[in-house]
Amino acid sequence: MKHLDWELNDFVFVKIAENSQELENAYMIRRKVFVQEQNVPLEEEIDEYEKESTHFVLYDEQHQPIGAGRFRVIDNIGKVQRICVLSSGRKNGAGAMIMNAIEAYAIQQEVPQLKLDSQVHAIPFYSKLGYEIVSDEFMDAGIPHKTMKKTIL
Repeated sequence: MKHLDWELNDFVFVKIAENSQELENAYMIRRKVFVQEQNVPLEEEIDEYEKESTHFVLYDEQHQPIGAGRFRVIDNIGKVQRICVLSSGRKNGAGAMIMNAIEAYAIQQEVPQLKLDSQVHAIPFYSKLGYEIVSDEFMDAGIPHKTMKKTIL
């Protein structure tokens, strides 16, 4: 696969995990945010879809991982999952940086539509990025969610 990374400014970048260390960086961020902060069971957070997913890692000015997300294609629809940023990196556009990188990657892969299951508190974030609610509320890992979609092609 072609090497891809997205420079966001001179110091901050999103990168597709290409080796075991970068993949572990993504898992570490996810464990801190979802397992430690939100009490999602580890066996639900790290699941059977890890190997078939493309993993994205956001690095800060010191090249330390501060955010992560994953992407996979199901029936020609891109499934965006596990978007998270460490508490120290939130509120500065970090989540949007990850989403923009995933969307750019999906466009390169010619995936016309993206879908995600948003925690209810995060719906305004995804709405600002152009996602629309397409489901009623449901529970996932004990947290209320709604499914959202966005057409990109």
